[in-house]
Amino acid sequence: MSQYYNPRRTKNKFSPESTEPFALSRSKIDLFLECPRCFYLDRRLGVGRPPGFPFSLNSAVDKLLKKEFDIYRAKASAHPLMAKYKIDAVPFKHDNLEDWRNNFVGVRFLHKKTNFIVTGAVDDIWEAPSGEIMVVDYKATSKEGEVSLDAEWQDGYKRQMEVYQWLLRQNDHIVSNTGYFVYCNGISDKEAFDAKLEFDVKVIPYKGSDDWIEEALIGAKKCLLLDEPPKESESCDYCLYREAVTEVMPKKKSVGTASLW
Repeated sequence: MSQYYNPRRTKNKFSPESTEPFALSRSKIDLFLECPRCFYLDRRLGVGRPPGFPFSLNSAVDKLLKKEFDIYRAKASAHPLMAKYKIDAVPFKHDNLEDWRNNFVGVRFLHKKTNFIVTGAVDDIWEAPSGEIMVVDYKATSKEGEVSLDAEWQDGYKRQMEVYQWLLRQNDHIVSNTGYFVYCNGISDKEAFDAKLEFDVKVIPYKGSDDWIEEALIGAKKCLLLDEPPKESESCDYCLYREAVTEVMPKKKSVGTASLW
């Protein structure tokens, strides 16, 4: 077994017999919507999908943007991007902001119908003069042409923002339906690298709706209470891979690795 990846976990597995609240992150809600079988294998049986490679450059952009907006947060003044895009707001000050931005804490809410503690870590929050707050998410890429939210795979970005909006509302905040994506697009057509990467930065508004979240949470709970995993999803690459491997693997006991070398 790889020293870097262990697919079997014993922590944070759902148990139908337990009465303790069960932590369910924003990303796991999205996993349920994407593939109930993979969700069940992950949260109920403790067998997760192989992790993707970390996007270190994206993480660096996130970190630098947070530092930059924090400068204006301390001054209670608008960032130049807000003026450029005519957004009447300033970065939001709150005692819990650092926890809300921490991946291991995040904004949290106990959903009593399911006994889930729903969590999600925001990138930023802006505040209008009225006191209404706006969820902000940072994204980084490098592509030709203008960035947008038109691709089907970006629906996950939109659901991500909607979960954050819902979580903040459950914590008694007045939250605008309109959030913003600060989208940084790396410029790749410069004459030389010169040890620096420049970005075009675009602020994209998105009007969210959290109407789907209640039904998704109830569906996720019903899924975890099943005695067996749901059937394979025809649109899930992971399910298709597992099925293909099962079909071609010999039924007899596998040969030990040591005997192959």
